[in-house]
Amino acid sequence: MAPVMLRRTLRGALSLPSRIPVAPAGLRFNSAAAPEDKKQVIIESAEEYKFVERLIPPTRVPTPPQHAGPTPSGWTPPADSPPPLPYMIRRSRMYNIPVYTDLTHGNRMMTLVRKVEGDIWQSQPLELSQLSPQEHRVT
Repeated sequence: MAPVMLRRTLRGALSLPSRIPVAPAGLRFNSAAAPEDKKQVIIESAEEYKFVERLIPPTRVPTPPQHAGPTPSGWTPPADSPPPLPYMIRRSRMYNIPVYTDLTHGNRMMTLVRKVEGDIWQSQPLELSQLSPQEHRVT
């Protein structure tokens, strides 16, 4: 009994496309292909590429121009060389400070500082004083 039912089911499933009536839907088949004698020619122009370059986003933040004094917004350019400190935290390529927070295991909060150069153990007390722990604090 089971093989007969399976055979009937498969026969009905395999013959399903033949049951759907195929009628024209009123579509016209127009060929838009160009004749063989009129092929299009692609012209490569280096002069017009400057218009494309304007649309491509920059990959890095541009270096700021050198100013003699503060700008109207109050921004002053950074010093040419960093001061002689025992450690330094470099900024990322987009000029962000590389301090990241990570939440693991549902409730474990970690703060990660990357790009630390120099004596990292001397930077630890300053970082711990700036990052206040939030243990047993109810908000």
